[in-house]
Amino acid sequence: MSLPIEDYALIGDTQTAALVGIDGSIDWLCLPRFDSGASFAALLGDRDNGRWLLRPKGAERATQRRYVDHALVLETDWEIGDALVRVIDFMPPRAESEQPDVIRLVHGLRGRVDMEMDLALRFDYGRLTPWGRRLGGDVCFVAGPDQVCLRTDVTVVGEGLSTVADFSVAEGEYVSFVLSWNPSHRAPHEPPHAGGALESTLDWWRSWSGRLRYEGKWKEDVRRSLLVLKALTYAPTGGIVAAPTTSLPERIGGVRNWDYRYCWLRDAAFTLWALNLGGYTDEARAWRNWLLRAVAGNPDQLQVLYSVSGESRLSEMELGWLAGYEDSQPVRLGNAAVDQFQLDVYGETLDALHLARVFGIESDQTSWSLERHLVEFVVDNWREPDDGIWEMRSPRRHFTHSKVLAWVALDRAVRAVEKSGLEGPVERWRGVRQEIHDDVCANGYDSERNTFTQSYGSSALDASLLMIPLVHFLPATDPRMRGTVAAIRSELMDDGFVMRYRTDKTDDGLPAGEGTFLACTFWLVDNLALVGELDEATAIFERLLAVRNDVGLLAEQWDPVSRRQLGNYPQALTHVGLVNSAYNLDRARQARARAMRTA
Repeated sequence: MSLPIEDYALIGDTQTAALVGIDGSIDWLCLPRFDSGASFAALLGDRDNGRWLLRPKGAERATQRRYVDHALVLETDWEIGDALVRVIDFMPPRAESEQPDVIRLVHGLRGRVDMEMDLALRFDYGRLTPWGRRLGGDVCFVAGPDQVCLRTDVTVVGEGLSTVADFSVAEGEYVSFVLSWNPSHRAPHEPPHAGGALESTLDWWRSWSGRLRYEGKWKEDVRRSLLVLKALTYAPTGGIVAAPTTSLPERIGGVRNWDYRYCWLRDAAFTLWALNLGGYTDEARAWRNWLLRAVAGNPDQLQVLYSVSGESRLSEMELGWLAGYEDSQPVRLGNAAVDQFQLDVYGETLDALHLARVFGIESDQTSWSLERHLVEFVVDNWREPDDGIWEMRSPRRHFTHSKVLAWVALDRAVRAVEKSGLEGPVERWRGVRQEIHDDVCANGYDSERNTFTQSYGSSALDASLLMIPLVHFLPATDPRMRGTVAAIRSELMDDGFVMRYRTDKTDDGLPAGEGTFLACTFWLVDNLALVGELDEATAIFERLLAVRNDVGLLAEQWDPVSRRQLGNYPQALTHVGLVNSAYNLDRARQARARAMRTA
């Protein structure tokens, strides 16, 4: 039986990440990077698809867990009668040339506890059982290009295609397990000493967390979300994956199961804003540079998503040997959205590069030349239907959000000329910008219902319309926007959370049914804050905070019926939304306080 996804905690080394269950099992880990084949894939199948269990013998669920201070080091405590034992899980951050290590350190705190360890390595997403052999004091496992070695203080034996150990730990004692990956054609690297690696890892994360610049009401909540963003950053390139997982369902038993271990251009502007708000300008600059490299080339070849290194060939396939999370099939590798035309990504890309200039991240003539080519593509193609922000697998249409973001592309180009002194045909761009604005207001707005609609000629609502004031297309106080927010609150909210759209009323090419979308709910918070409805905005924000798990992690969606998180996990865009909404609420609260003082 699978654990609820909120029962997992995240550890990572800023090149890949693992999910550690509250039952003591690492059920997901891709080595050596986020989009590599999984060495532990029990999350999408069962034990035979790979996992690493370490816990007190016979125990099923830990007593308590936490991250140490402001570091991505997980402590899990188990009370067994009068005894107490702690398992410390972490991955030491590494340079690009270094290979990954997963370290599990057992610390006896009180009494004596009998422990069990069960390591079932399965490469290629649970498909390949490796060959194990002794190599010096280590046990090493090889299959194809992968080799993983285990070094530990205790005796391990082979049993049923797994490596197991039974041992005990007394008060004050430590037992270490270090799992190291390297290419199979090379000799294994020397694993780090567990105790020294723990101290250096704590120091690394504390140093990073200490740079936080945000001092608002929700400081620790913002810090945790920024830690997640850092953990989902591929350090060698600066790319940030949407999530470290694939195929966690948006509806249990359903088919809305996608591979999110890639970098979406759409998230760029939101992420740049969040990182800069937190004071993490180096990470923002690295993300901007990844973005410039990824989008370089012919504008009509721009993709929605790329790999962490910028690879563009990410064709979708199904992994039939995996049963799926709680039997939610198919399990997918790659993402067919890579072949879609989504007009809005041009606006989001240009908005991100505009924000980089605003934040003082240096640019050069080469990057501006690329931006101009992207703008000209929008000039020539903004009237075309597209697949939309939600990557619908149904016929293309004229999505209102896509047209708004086409306006953003022209608007940011105009601002680059007006504010930054860059060269371009600004009069023509102003004309096209106005033409798009008029078109949206005429065709994307339902005057009888006083709301913008999902697409031209449609009556459907869409939470992406909440972006209209956030990208400055219209002010949040505009009557048309107030009407849109009211309509979304009336028709797209479920138990206080916002749905992307009604899947039972919109043809998106898939069977109906999914959870509420947490990022969209943060966008609602932003809209309410902009019009001064601070009490309601704060109440919704606190409701969002309350659905985090015990270590502060959020997935993509929330199911108000089953009261559980859904979708890939943890989700970068959701945590970006938390950071940005905290800032927007603080800014609105400060503005209200100033107004009251001067009244």
